[in-house]
Amino acid sequence: MSESQVWNDVDDHFTTLLAPADEALAAALRDSDAAGLPPIAVAPNQGKLLRLLAEIQGARRILEIGTLGGYSTIWLGRALPADGRLVTLEYDPRHAEVARGNLARAGLAEVAEVRVGPALESLPKLADENPEPFDFVFIDADKVNNAQYLDWAVRLTRPGSVIVLDNVVRGGAVTDATSTDPSVRGTRAALELIASHPRLDGTAVQTVGSKGYDGFALARVHA
Repeated sequence: MSESQVWNDVDDHFTTLLAPADEALAAALRDSDAAGLPPIAVAPNQGKLLRLLAEIQGARRILEIGTLGGYSTIWLGRALPADGRLVTLEYDPRHAEVARGNLARAGLAEVAEVRVGPALESLPKLADENPEPFDFVFIDADKVNNAQYLDWAVRLTRPGSVIVLDNVVRGGAVTDATSTDPSVRGTRAALELIASHPRLDGTAVQTVGSKGYDGFALARVHA
């Protein structure tokens, strides 16, 4: 049995036991696939982890950068209390349309707001609204701008807020300081920002599973 098959089998076991799909989650993946969206949503057990992290945080306000079809948005939205609010930013209008349908089916249309456009344009506009600080931020968009997304996340949060940055391993290429891959360079810049930022304390973890060899960074915002 190949190493990747073992990873997949373990993920399947964990998902079946601890993060089984309901109709809203399963339909979100089906509709995303039918619409031709890339199959890059988080794995079910990773979605469950996001929900648990947001619940442990006691999040009332969540910001997501990178919506895709709304699969991770559903997991995060389910962590919120009745008066909670989630803002998710999506570049592609077609993806946003699929996500809105998926969120409505999951009963989250009044909780989650999908904003369309480049995130580096949406984030300043969001900041101009002087919103209540976000308690939890999930960054899973284009990796080139990871450091800029992280910087905005710090600005839009409060002491004690949690930030999760996805896909930080880049198949191991994150260790290559000479890489010319924009996604690797953007991810390295974000990790370096976590290490150097006076208001951040964080770590990064490697993962294997149905999404291959990858990982995420987790940071906490300080005063």
